Amino acid sequence: MASMHQLGPFRLDGQAGILFRGAEPLGLGQRAVTLLRVLVERAGAPVSKDMLIEAGWAGLAVEEANLTVQIAAVRRALGQEPGGENWIETLPRRGYRYIGPVGTAEDESSVAVPMTEATPALSDRPSIAVLSFESFSDDPEQEYFADGVVEEIITGLARIKGLLVIARNSSFTYKGKTVDVKQIGRELGARYVLVGSVRKAGRRMRLSAQLIEAETGAHLWAERYDREFEEIFKLQDEITLSVVGAIEPNLREAEIERVKRKRPDSLDAYDLVLRAIPHAYAAMPEEAVKAIPLLERALGLQADYAGAHGLLAWCHETLFVRAGGSEENRVAAIRHARAALAHARDDATALGLGGFVIAMVEHDRASAFQAFEQALALSPSSVLTLLLGAIALAYGGEAERAIDYSERALRLSPAQDRMNFYTHHALSIAYFLTGRYEEAANAARRTIQYGPNFSISYCFLAAPLVKLGQLEEGKAAASRVLALQPSFSAAGFCAALALPAALADPLQEAWREAGLPT
Repeated sequence: MASMHQLGPFRLDGQAGILFRGAEPLGLGQRAVTLLRVLVERAGAPVSKDMLIEAGWAGLAVEEANLTVQIAAVRRALGQEPGGENWIETLPRRGYRYIGPVGTAEDESSVAVPMTEATPALSDRPSIAVLSFESFSDDPEQEYFADGVVEEIITGLARIKGLLVIARNSSFTYKGKTVDVKQIGRELGARYVLVGSVRKAGRRMRLSAQLIEAETGAHLWAERYDREFEEIFKLQDEITLSVVGAIEPNLREAEIERVKRKRPDSLDAYDLVLRAIPHAYAAMPEEAVKAIPLLERALGLQADYAGAHGLLAWCHETLFVRAGGSEENRVAAIRHARAALAHARDDATALGLGGFVIAMVEHDRASAFQAFEQALALSPSSVLTLLLGAIALAYGGEAERAIDYSERALRLSPAQDRMNFYTHHALSIAYFLTGRYEEAANAARRTIQYGPNFSISYCFLAAPLVKLGQLEEGKAAASRVLALQPSFSAAGFCAALALPAALADPLQEAWREAGLPT
C-alpha cells in the first residue's frame, strides 16, 4: 500500500503518521491517523470495528467508546473541508467506511487540489445514475413527460437489490448542461450512466436510451423505441430490464421481476401526477397549492392511485406545518397518508410519503416506521424514503436509526441536492440526542445553508451551542429564530410534534438558556 495518500486538499503521510492540509500539518494524534490510514487503504469497503481496534490498540483490551472518540477526531479534522466530516461513513453495528476522495501523493511537495464537495468513492456494488432525458417534443411544456419517464425508470431500478441508484435530484443537477460522462461518474460515484431523449407528438413518442460505463466512456447498450403513448408503462419496464441486464447479467430473475409493479389504470391520471411532481417536491406552500388541484383531478380519475394520495398528503402537510396550522390541512394530510398506505402495496415512494406524514402530523410513529421499512424492502435506493424517514425517526427519538437513514441518503444523493436539507436536519437532531453536540451544530449549520429562512434550522443550532458552552453564539441563533418566527415557543413546538421526553426535555432546557420563550 502507498504510504502517501491525497484526500482532496489533505495529504496523509502514513509512514510519518501525519495528516497535512496543504503544507500545514494538523494536530491529529497518531492513533487517529492510524485509523484514517486503515480506512483510506480500504476506501469504499467496510472496515470492521474489531479490525480498527486491533490497528489502533494492538494487543490492548479497550472499550469501543475509545474507537468512537478517535473516529470523531478524524471527522473533525476532515471537516475543515466542507463536507469532509461525511467522508467516513458509519455502518451501524458493523464498522466504518471511507467514501471520500482518494489518490496517491507522489511526494511531500505534491499540491492538494481544493474541493468544495466530497467526491463519493465508487461502491463495491453496481451503481447507476439516470440523467434527465432530453426532450425533443414539439410542445416545450411536454418536458415534464420526459422527466416522468426518467422518474419511472429510476423507481424501477431502485427496486433491484444489490443495485445502488443515485437519487433523482442529484442526477438532475446536470439537466441542460454539457458535461462529460466520465466527470459525472466521478462526481456522483456512479459506475454506469444512463442517458436518453424523448420526442412526444400527439399520441406517439420516440424514446432513445444509452447505457455508458462512466470510467471508460464505453457504450454498453443502446436502443430506440417508437411507440403509441398507451404503451408507456410497457416501454419503461422494457428499458429498465435492459439496463439491469447490461449492468449485472447474473442478477437473479426473481430480482429483475421486482421492477414490474402495478401501474395506474388511467393514463390521464398518470399525466396529471407527472405535472404535479415538481411542485410537490418543492415542499413549499406556494408550490403545494399548485400541485393539489392536479393531484385531486388525478384521484377523480382513479381513486386508488397511491402515488397521488402520497403526494397530496405531503402537500397538505406542507401547508399545515408552514402555512398556519389549518385543521383542514391536518385532516386532509392524515386522510391521504392513510389512503397512500392502504393502496401502496408495491409503491415505495407512496409508502415513504404516507409514513412521513403519519409520523409528523398524526404522530403514529409505529405505523410510520413500519411503512419506511416496507418501502425500503421494496426499493433499497428510495432516497425520498430515507431522507423523510430520517426526519421522522429523529423526532421520534430513534437517533441511531435516523443516523443510519441519513448516511444512506447522503450516499445516494452526493450532489448539491436541495432536499439534503432534510438529511442534515435529521442528523442535527440525532446527534443532539446522543450528546454529540459539536456534530449536531455542524449538521445544523448545513441545514441553514440549504434553508436559510427556516426558523427550525436555527433552533437546532442554538441547542447544541448552549450545550457546548458557546452561549453567545447560541443566543445569536435564538434571536434569528424569533426574527423568522416571532410566535415560537419551546413548549408549543415540542407539543405540536409530540416529541418524546428524551428529546423535548434537553431541548427546552437549552432553548430556555439561549433566551427562547418557553
